[in-house]
Amino acid sequence: MTTRRHFLKMGAATAATSIVFCGCGLLHRARGEPSARQKLPVTIGGKRIKTIDVHAHCQFPEAVALFSAGAAASSALADGRSRSDVAAAAYIEIDKRLASMDEQAVDLEVLSINPFWYGSERDFAGQIVKLQNEKLAEVCATKHDRFAAFASLTLQAPDLAVQELEIAVKKQGLKGAAIGGTVNGEAFSDSRFYPVWAKAEELNVPLFIHPTGIPELAKKLAGNGFLTNTIGYPLETTIALSHLIFEGIFDRFPKLKVIAAHGGGYLPAYADRSDHGCLASPKSCNPEIQLKKQPSDYLKQIYFDSVVFTPEAIRHLVTQVGVSQVVLGSDNPYPFELHPVDHIFASDSLSDDHKADILGRTAARLLNLTA
Repeated sequence: MTTRRHFLKMGAATAATSIVFCGCGLLHRARGEPSARQKLPVTIGGKRIKTIDVHAHCQFPEAVALFSAGAAASSALADGRSRSDVAAAAYIEIDKRLASMDEQAVDLEVLSINPFWYGSERDFAGQIVKLQNEKLAEVCATKHDRFAAFASLTLQAPDLAVQELEIAVKKQGLKGAAIGGTVNGEAFSDSRFYPVWAKAEELNVPLFIHPTGIPELAKKLAGNGFLTNTIGYPLETTIALSHLIFEGIFDRFPKLKVIAAHGGGYLPAYADRSDHGCLASPKSCNPEIQLKKQPSDYLKQIYFDSVVFTPEAIRHLVTQVGVSQVVLGSDNPYPFELHPVDHIFASDSLSDDHKADILGRTAARLLNLTA
């Protein structure tokens, strides 16, 4: 029997902290959970390692209220859950988030907000994004030793998104931006998004891709097992990354930095098949797009979080993409990976240096943070 963990503290405490952290999902893994538990401070070979979690969610009640008051879009999430139910089940105080980070042996979280505003009108979505980025910057300034953040972007209006990214990085101190897997069904390879990728390249900041659900698959993924998330989310990320590769986006923007949630979905596990697609069916591939590298080689310029749960999965991910491309993630406060550091330590395939890189040193370099 599975259990659910509720991260809820409603009333005056919520109003005082003015922040919501999203949480839902399965509490315990069925298997592969290491017995040894790491605690802060984390050390490797007697040296202190600052652990940096690049995949941690949050939300703000003011933004939820603004959206709820003015949104014409459905209140249902793409994975079928009620947006209000998810938000209501997730309200916690910052000190409780810090306590959960301590329990997970995480020194610093890079906060991000899954986009729920892509279907909204430009100016209204811009209001939500402006509010969220201001709140993110406020939290990071208050707890700069524990929090950094990825900005929100009005990605359905690329010209506005470019302005928001510039302000977020240069004026608000945010470390990049979090984006969905598509924008209202449009793939990131569409040319109208080129200015956003160019701006991220210019600012030398990463874009964190986190899926939000594939509405077209809702019926097929209905039923037991939370399949909209456990299968649908990795598939959405796989599709997003594949479009960026095969449509030549990484060739057009060679310095673009992308971080893929949930270990990059299925792509790293089956990357070799991507190398054979155009060989097997040349008619299915555009002859005008001549990639500069083999498709699987592009995985070595994408970053992948470590939310893959087991030492063996980490070993395989590192084998496919290189240890330099893997960074720590937890999905906190979604209780998918309650002990994100432990399976890194339990990975016998990794040297101490490699473990230190995954736990924090690579993210510190990528995000210009102090490790």
